[in-house]
Amino acid sequence: MNQPRTTPGQDRRRLVLWRHGRTSWNVQDRAQGQADIPLDPVGRRQARRAAPALASFDPAFIWSSDLDRAHATARELAALTGLEVRLDARLREYHVGIRQGTTFAEFRDSHPEIYERFFTQEDYRVPGAELPSEVDERMAAVLHDAAAALDAGRTGVLVGHGAALRSGVLAFLGVPPRLRDMFAGMANCAWTVLQEHPHRGWQVADYNARTLPGESSALADEMPVHHVSKNADPAG
Repeated sequence: MNQPRTTPGQDRRRLVLWRHGRTSWNVQDRAQGQADIPLDPVGRRQARRAAPALASFDPAFIWSSDLDRAHATARELAALTGLEVRLDARLREYHVGIRQGTTFAEFRDSHPEIYERFFTQEDYRVPGAELPSEVDERMAAVLHDAAAALDAGRTGVLVGHGAALRSGVLAFLGVPPRLRDMFAGMANCAWTVLQEHPHRGWQVADYNARTLPGESSALADEMPVHHVSKNADPAG
């Protein structure tokens, strides 16, 4: 008896990392960190427009940061899939300490010595903030837990924040943190797809995506790229 034929890659596990929609602080280039800033009207529209694309992955589960801007984004996908959102504080944004609520210019002007160390010293702790290595550790842990929860051929969606998700991708793949700047910041409501290869392990299959292959750019037009410092993510 002939065995059913499968499409190449059909049995591969996937993690889709989805950044939340826009907030008023994103517009102002303010470091949100773990401040619980809600989506603005554009951000809510972005989440509604992006949710059908994420639903097309037929996710097995939705995990989300417990901060409101991520949870509200996740709920749009939950409404389409019938899945419940599991909240996990490990998916929160960087805790940015004294940077919270400031632009980079304000941070530089008010704390010039700390600003200099922030950009020049590896794994530097801004007063009151998490170390980058601490964020790497918690993000790698939650991504590994999510991968372990997936059966063959299934996809899990994790909803979080731009800087932490970017760091999480590198930490999960075992990439040195010094290469973080090779990855641009993720746009609001964009997503990254990690896919497990049978011989090469987990790979980045897509990064900072805002449409599915073959789609028009209408969705991207709803999601203007958020311009940030060329040196770092604003942690939002």
